[in-house]
Amino acid sequence: MTTNAQEFARAREAMPGGVNSPVRAFGSVHETPRFFVAAAGAYVTDVEGREYVDLVGSWGPAILGHAHPAVVEAVQDAAAHGLGFGASTPGETELAELIAARVSRDGEAKPVERVRLVSTGTEATMTAIRLARGATGRDIIVKFAGHYHGHSDGLLAEAGSGVATLAMPGSAGVPAPIAAQTLVIPYNDLDAVREVFAARGDDIAAVIVEAAPANMGIVPPAQGFNAALTDIAHEHGALLILDEVLTGFRVGPAGWYGIDPVPFSPDLITFGKVVGGGLPLAAIGGPAALMELLAPLGPVYQAGTLSGNPLAVAAGRATLDHLDAAAYARIDGAAATIAEAAASALSEAGVTHVVQRSGNLFSIQFAAEPPTDYETVKAQEAFRYPPFFRAMLAQGVSLPPSVFEAWFVSAAHDDGAVARIVEALPAAARAAAEAEPD
Repeated sequence: MTTNAQEFARAREAMPGGVNSPVRAFGSVHETPRFFVAAAGAYVTDVEGREYVDLVGSWGPAILGHAHPAVVEAVQDAAAHGLGFGASTPGETELAELIAARVSRDGEAKPVERVRLVSTGTEATMTAIRLARGATGRDIIVKFAGHYHGHSDGLLAEAGSGVATLAMPGSAGVPAPIAAQTLVIPYNDLDAVREVFAARGDDIAAVIVEAAPANMGIVPPAQGFNAALTDIAHEHGALLILDEVLTGFRVGPAGWYGIDPVPFSPDLITFGKVVGGGLPLAAIGGPAALMELLAPLGPVYQAGTLSGNPLAVAAGRATLDHLDAAAYARIDGAAATIAEAAASALSEAGVTHVVQRSGNLFSIQFAAEPPTDYETVKAQEAFRYPPFFRAMLAQGVSLPPSVFEAWFVSAAHDDGAVARIVEALPAAARAAAEAEPD
């Protein structure tokens, strides 16, 4: 039997940092990364044969639970007919129709008329930005500090998630002229939005925003923020790109768009994670007039050899087909129980904290007041998370290996799985209480 430490040493000889995505290195939690070899339902198993209750969920896609039988069967059936054809398939159309039908509000507002399938969330946001620039004839993009929209060059300025975990302000290798085309402003600050449009409104192609931010921990939008943001952008002839790569079909049948307390009208919406059911697939959706500016109908070019891969399409369709009201009720209930138990354990241990929630997404932030933007997120006592994480891991619970990530609950988190998490929390809370700054 190999060990996680042995696997990590071997991986470091073959791959930069031993990983293919930085957060997997467990650097910010000062722990040896776990190398998983199997997963089922709410559980994952590492190379040492140890089982963990999982609250990462493949960073969101495993919303039904790992290796859900219907999803596995759909992928196996698709694979039996070929792994890809380099041509169109009926399954692509069926998934696009399913996405468009689900994204509605009150059964009336339907912002998605056309869908383009791509392979990653980064590709989806990159394409949406190119489309916005092509539609408006403008170059400047506005984003919010702490929001992560993938790793394309123009979007890494003050990004959250992995960049925050590594304590990097951006990324080397991004040319200054490209970075200059992105204006970064504080989140939840409508005065900052108005100021940037007053100064550069004629140059701004679009504002891109996480529908309910989940890449700097959970920081919900202020009441009416998305609606006001839409109005300001439209007043100046700019578009609103709503990034639902994390929240899309996760927090509800229509994503955050369907549950935001104040209705609003995004121009383009990006999807990922859940929409691919665990395989590489993402999407961009919007009205026909905008979407048909994409090639082959329009002048905005986008292409991908594996876009709409039949296995990924099958996984996405099966996942969405099984995300019914009962599934969301189980996810929401389990998430509420875990979040409340975490808050209770931390309070009992005397740890200053808040647990912020956006639908069934939640995260712990070690602060006295709920953070509202990236600056207040970064001001928390983040040093308390690594010992909290390690204590949970030692008790068989796999949390996101960064304080800047959301916790993901699935429909497979039954009473037994939830009980194991709840039982582990008091010891982890005590570890957080005893933590000292580095």
